Amino acid sequence: MKIDDDDRPKKKIAHEIGSDLSLVSVEELRERVDLLKEEIARLEADIVRKQASKSAADSFFKR
Repeated sequence: MKIDDDDRPKKKIAHEIGSDLSLVSVEELRERVDLLKEEIARLEADIVRKQASKSAADSFFKR
């Protein structure tokens, strides 16, 4: 039984900070940029959530 290329799981795009980019295609570079933008947004959202949680705790204990 032959497995078609379309049926194989696609390699997950990953990026290692500082890695050599000389052999990476323009399309893959764009995918990595998108991946990193999504990660930045996720991190920034967590910062906001944690700051709000800390502010709520600070205001509760400073009665």
